[in-house]
Amino acid sequence: MVARIFKTSKTAMQSGTGNSDQWFLEFDQNDDRPIDEVMNWIGTSDTTSQVRLKFETEEEAAEYAKRYNLLFFIDKGAEKKINIRKNGYGDNFDYNRRRPWTH
Repeated sequence: MVARIFKTSKTAMQSGTGNSDQWFLEFDQNDDRPIDEVMNWIGTSDTTSQVRLKFETEEEAAEYAKRYNLLFFIDKGAEKKINIRKNGYGDNFDYNRRRPWTH
C-alpha cells in the first residue's frame, strides 16, 4: 500500500488561497473494484480509500508515514505565483494603466 503526501490547491470557486496550506496523506487506489452483480454498484472492502489525514507541514506527514512503515511519495505539484497588485482590485480600472484592460 502506497501513500501519497500532497498539498491541496485552491478550487476554481475561490479567489483567495484559504485552506491551501495544509498537507494531506492519502492512500493510492490502484486496485480493481468489483461490480456488484445485483445492483451494478462499484464497491470494495478496502476502507483505506476513505482515509485522508491532515497535517500542518510536509515533514509531519512524512514522519507519520515513516513511523507506521508506510511506503510514500511526496507530490509537490506546481507552485503558482500569487499575483498581488500594488493598489489591489481598483488597479484594474486605473485611468493611467500601462496595458489596456480586456475581458
